Amino acid sequence: MDVDEKSGWTPLPHSDEDLERVKSVPDTPQTRAPTYRLAWNDEDFMTRRELRPVRLQLELLKPEMTLAERGIRSTVILFGGARIPEPGGDAWAAKNETQKKNLEKNSRYYDEAREFARLCSQQSASSYFREFVVVTGGGPGVMEAGNRGADDVGAPSIGLNIVLPHEQAPNPYVTPELCFNFHYFAIRKMHFVMRAKAVAVFPGGFGTMDEFFETLTLIQTGRMERVPVILFGKAFWQRALDLDFLAEQGTITPGDQDIIDYVETAGEAWEIIRRFYKL
Repeated sequence: MDVDEKSGWTPLPHSDEDLERVKSVPDTPQTRAPTYRLAWNDEDFMTRRELRPVRLQLELLKPEMTLAERGIRSTVILFGGARIPEPGGDAWAAKNETQKKNLEKNSRYYDEAREFARLCSQQSASSYFREFVVVTGGGPGVMEAGNRGADDVGAPSIGLNIVLPHEQAPNPYVTPELCFNFHYFAIRKMHFVMRAKAVAVFPGGFGTMDEFFETLTLIQTGRMERVPVILFGKAFWQRALDLDFLAEQGTITPGDQDIIDYVETAGEAWEIIRRFYKL
């Protein structure tokens, strides 16, 4: 489908045409001046602090348009620790022997995340990969396992990467044309939840907690429809978070804990989703 078919005919030149035209202008002091650059093709201008509202809009719009053009209507989110290794893999993030032992023990969640993504993706195939598409943060650990599980069954999956001070490359299992990169955490979070039909949370650290609590807050306040929120590893989460204590203290409503389901296996998690949506 060409541009005219998608957007309607116009007698005016398209921006991509003008972009090519400016490449052929004579090389003069005037055309070399930064002010002569087309505004939207001027990196120095586009990265100015005053342009932050425009960049926020672009980060929301670019993935939104891509996913809409792909026909993706709903997703299943996999949140979890980047530091959790594949079983038998190197616990590269461990800073001491205790961490090494625990990361290796928690490596079983890599396999559960991979299997859970397979189950979601097999359901996704029935809608030609428009529903229940796996989405992760695009990095290593649990995120890699999620994208890998989709890849195992030939399904596409989404990776929402973020620019970080330390090196972060997308894991090799993200579908390349569904691999995005963000500057703004807030916009990335919006893309996680905008299509979410379920949220699976595996053991993790600050980033996982942040994403998990953001989702809980949206559901608790009624800003997001109730969807399955599934925590893998009851022993881990009940020690990391004491929601009953919050209820006792009156800082959450008794029953808010029921937003969450605890599971140990991918099969249990998928059964919760299957029952919720009567699949």
